[in-house]
Amino acid sequence: MSRSSNPDCRVVRPGSGYAGKQGLNYFEGIAAETVGSTGICMHLVTMPPGARAKAHLHESHETAIYVLAGEAYTWFGDRLEEHVIVKAGEMLYIPAGVPHMPANLSDSPCTAVIARTDPKEQESVVLLPELDGLVPADPLAHSV
Repeated sequence: MSRSSNPDCRVVRPGSGYAGKQGLNYFEGIAAETVGSTGICMHLVTMPPGARAKAHLHESHETAIYVLAGEAYTWFGDRLEEHVIVKAGEMLYIPAGVPHMPANLSDSPCTAVIARTDPKEQESVVLLPELDGLVPADPLAHSV
């Protein structure tokens, strides 16, 4: 078994946040930048009511999401043609390279833990502006 050159366990207390390329604000968590991780990142995101990310994908990296509170709609697929609703206590898996766009269509905040196989969370983000208009501003009014 190989050992890291920095074998210390580290506690990260989310406090400061940053604006992600996707258009959402994240709370600093486990990442190469904070603890020197080499194969994973994990952070918190809270989407206020009405918030929606930009369409994007993560090249070569899988994503796992656990919703702590609220619910999020996520459109996915080559043309964002599919969607799921993930509620508190549920998990969502997004394979590497799959275009997706999460949104909070409720009147309550949605908070989730996000883990990804990319230790530098924002490096694998590829924005897909050509897909942003495929999901209407008020998708519930259009029989989503």
